Amino acid sequence: MAPMKSERSQLKRAVRQLRRIRSFYAAAMVLWAGSAALTSWQAAGSRQLMVCVVLLAVFAALFVMANVALRRLGVPATAARVQRHATTSTVSNAGGRAAA
Repeated sequence: MAPMKSERSQLKRAVRQLRRIRSFYAAAMVLWAGSAALTSWQAAGSRQLMVCVVLLAVFAALFVMANVALRRLGVPATAARVQRHATTSTVSNAGGRAAA
């Protein structure tokens, strides 16, 4: 049985949110990796370094869990983008200017 329209829209919303939060987790991993590198250069073995490493591990785990959730949903990476850009726009050129 095919999913209903509301189920499909919920699936699209879930995929969009997972992709957005996955990019946030990736940025946080880069930030904490840089912070851990800088802290290890300045104060190796300090408590601040351990906090940076723990936060890096937490965001890495969240990133992996978001990737697993996206794979379980079974949506290809470019399917939503291709479908959205494949539709034609119905906006008329009322201004008389050529479309760029």
